[in-house]
Amino acid sequence: MKFHSILAVAAAAAVAFTSASALAQSEKEKKQAEVRANTEKALADFYKAEPKLKGQVEKAPGYAVFTTFGLSFLVGGAGGKGMVHDAKTKHNTYMDLAQASAGLQVGAQEARYLFIFKDAASMKRFIDSGWEAGAEGGAGAKAGKTGGGGTGGQFLGGNVYSLTKNGFQAGGAVAGTKVWKDKELN
Repeated sequence: MKFHSILAVAAAAAVAFTSASALAQSEKEKKQAEVRANTEKALADFYKAEPKLKGQVEKAPGYAVFTTFGLSFLVGGAGGKGMVHDAKTKHNTYMDLAQASAGLQVGAQEARYLFIFKDAASMKRFIDSGWEAGAEGGAGAKAGKTGGGGTGGQFLGGNVYSLTKNGFQAGGAVAGTKVWKDKELN
């Protein structure tokens, strides 16, 4: 009788472990799917704002897209998720992004960033080592379909573009951005 009890407890534990593992896997897959959907939407918005970007993305060895949400009042912060897509292998690496700023600023906004890598080595460095940058802010506003804005520039590994989806931001600030691999989603 004891053997049957031990066997039943072991079987129940195995089922519970398998169910917990499957639940964790489906939660991870759900979050990955959300990042991929945000990436596709952001890419469509970038292509609409600047159609030539589609050709650049298609020719590049890879790209990264991030969506961030932030608030500021003298000091500010923003965070978000994104992914790096390797065009050759079709592999996605999920990443996190954080920003901090200080200065004469007030606002809230959602922004998207597109990094187009010039070569595979730059993309690998971006994934493995992350990325850090500092910049100065400006002003912009968007409500519904009115206003908004975008910018473009270069980073060591290629070109970076930003697009403000909605919100209001005014003032000037010294800001820093950090990107790193998301351990939870990879």
